[in-house]
Amino acid sequence: MQTLSRRIHVVAFDVPYPADYGGVIDIYHKLEALHAQGLDIILHMYHYGRKKNTENLSKFCRSLHYYKRSTYKNPFIGSLPYIVNSRGSDELLSRLQRDNAPILFEGLHCTFHLSAPSLKHRFKVVRTHNIEHHYYKHLEKSEMRYFKKYFFRIEAEKLRKYESILKHANLIAAISPNDTKHFSKKYKNTIYLPAFHSNNEMVYPGPQGNYLLYHGNLAVPENYTAAMELIQNVFSKIDAKCIIAGNHPPKELQLICNRFDNIEIKTDLSTDAIHDLIANAHINVLHTNQNTGIKLKLLNALYKGRFAVVNPLMVEGSGLEILCSIGQGFNAIKAKVEEYMLLDYSEAYFTKRKETLSVKFSNISGAQKLIENIPFPSQNTATRHTDEKFKEGLSQLSSFMAYFSL
Repeated sequence: MQTLSRRIHVVAFDVPYPADYGGVIDIYHKLEALHAQGLDIILHMYHYGRKKNTENLSKFCRSLHYYKRSTYKNPFIGSLPYIVNSRGSDELLSRLQRDNAPILFEGLHCTFHLSAPSLKHRFKVVRTHNIEHHYYKHLEKSEMRYFKKYFFRIEAEKLRKYESILKHANLIAAISPNDTKHFSKKYKNTIYLPAFHSNNEMVYPGPQGNYLLYHGNLAVPENYTAAMELIQNVFSKIDAKCIIAGNHPPKELQLICNRFDNIEIKTDLSTDAIHDLIANAHINVLHTNQNTGIKLKLLNALYKGRFAVVNPLMVEGSGLEILCSIGQGFNAIKAKVEEYMLLDYSEAYFTKRKETLSVKFSNISGAQKLIENIPFPSQNTATRHTDEKFKEGLSQLSSFMAYFSL
């Protein structure tokens, strides 16, 4: 079994197309960037609700392999986190063992086989999308339903204990400066690898937009809570058109938007439709109650939109602080919004932002940095590995035949 010197296995926690939410956006555009750098990608994906995709993913990958996620498992049984235990395919491990190419595990979710003895001598990278136990603790705080709240609490504790599995990784690629600090304290083989995203170019959107915008996946408790708080404390108190955009909003959110003449909620939107809303807004207003990972919706707002008014937790430790207007508390956010409503988004402001983002968040430089930190086996090493396996097989066959010749 021949191994190319620039081949890599990528294990994804979900089907990464369409690239329409946080983690899969990072995965999809990472695949695109690595392919552009000449890597030969074997993509392994767990699927559970999203359709299998061949046409788009085959553009970047040599082969595609799907594994059904075991969502029927009881989430409270055993010591492994549910997000890990439900992604433990033996078929995946079997495929990974067929060569000696490096393996990129996308998220702690996919690390079920990270410590497998048969992968001991492989170079293994784990891309961390969050400090997962922090993230699940925040989900617990945001969740109103008792069962889900209890699940998030138990899962957070399991994830905290499980995180030590990362000692079996040769490289940890953290998605934010804050996460890099966290993992670097425990694991010296940690690098900061900025989020990959859909923005390969920036176009000046003009000096004026038409409304204020908050966008996000409204089925996620964090985003739903942020939207509710912005409506109650900022949007309902401002004389300007405001839009809340995102899919799967709870009924309560739709009802509160209907109470105010200046607030409109838009749902069932494609990625392109969301991008159009961002580009036509005068101010993208973003708020969060948790400082975890990197907020890809903020990156999109900065690449495609005009002004961005945010709270500190949205940008803290992200490297994006200088590109945003930061309001500490809702009164300060409201004051910032009122200030920027009167300003034009100048070409000079746009040029400064473009220069900063091209240096810090380029997909090309991100792919190059990852590749530089992976020691791809040479063709000779790959061939030697295959020869050793072949000789081992011959030896076992000889022993087997000798046994039956007795």
